[in-house]
Amino acid sequence: MRTDLNNALKTAMRSRDQVAISTIRLILAAIKDRDIAARDHGVTDGITDDEILGLLQTMVKQRNESIGLYEQGGRLDLVESEQDEIEVIRRFLPAQMGEQETRQAVDAVIKEIGASGFKDMGRTMQALRSRYLGRMDFGKASAMAKQSLS
Repeated sequence: MRTDLNNALKTAMRSRDQVAISTIRLILAAIKDRDIAARDHGVTDGITDDEILGLLQTMVKQRNESIGLYEQGGRLDLVESEQDEIEVIRRFLPAQMGEQETRQAVDAVIKEIGASGFKDMGRTMQALRSRYLGRMDFGKASAMAKQSLS
């Protein structure tokens, strides 16, 4: 994953794509910050690819929240900027699951782990995160799991 990001940065620099350059640099800086934080916990190799995928998902979520605020404030120039950054970040994420596919995955996990009530919500979400990190919107999945478990 790190190699892909570094190669993408080089390609963006060659093509003078300023949005891609700045966004990929932000991603690499965030990864480096997480690597440094992981050293405090004895992890010397840096964060894993799964953790990088989680980081990228968080970055997309943050930008989507910012878009909502910018739209309320009438700052359409900033909305467009955030959308451009989301497009760059999504290049490094696997294809996102649709609503139907998410519903099927939630139901399958609930059945597989034998979840029977709301008390099993944590186990359900943990299983979903371990299997679908980077591909699933866990906010939607959580709502679906709550609905199924209650």
